[in-house]
Formats: sequence, structure tokens, C-alpha cells
Amino acid sequence: MKRIAIKIFGRVQGVFFRHTARTHAERLELGGWVRNEADGSVTAVVEGDEAALEQLLGWCRKGPPLARVDNVQVTWGEATGEFGEFEIR
Repeated sequence: MKRIAIKIFGRVQGVFFRHTARTHAERLELGGWVRNEADGSVTAVVEGDEAALEQLLGWCRKGPPLARVDNVQVTWGEATGEFGEFEIR
């Protein structure tokens, strides 16, 4: 089990990014959270199977149809097991 912290930059707020990210995370059986930031970016912290995290990360690099993703910063680490589900904050 791994953990990733993701920060997504671009036109990523107001385009259903968080809701679609939650749908993908739940389908991949990942736990964690996603939230909008004051600087216009979106941050997510996610834990689960490494292959599933890679799939979610691939989706984050594109986002939903109305989004424009300019940059994605990713930090990998070991899972803490603190998440039971995936939530929007």
C-alpha cells in the first residue's frame, strides 16, 4: 500500500474535478480526500494499491472534460491506513 499527495494546477476548479476524482477513487477502491485550494489548484491525498494510484494519477493529469491541467506535482510515500473512504473536503 502506498500514499500519494497530488497538487493539480490549471483550470481545475468549477469543472467537477473533485466530484469526478472521487468517482474514480471509489471505483479503484482508494481512500483519501480531495479539496480546492485558495490559489485555484486542487489537492488530493490518496492511499491504496500502487497500480490503482497510478491509474488515478493518470486521470488527474487530464481531468474531466471541462478542465485544463497545466501541471501536476506528486509526492509518493508509505500508506498510513488512516482513510476508510474517499471524501471531498
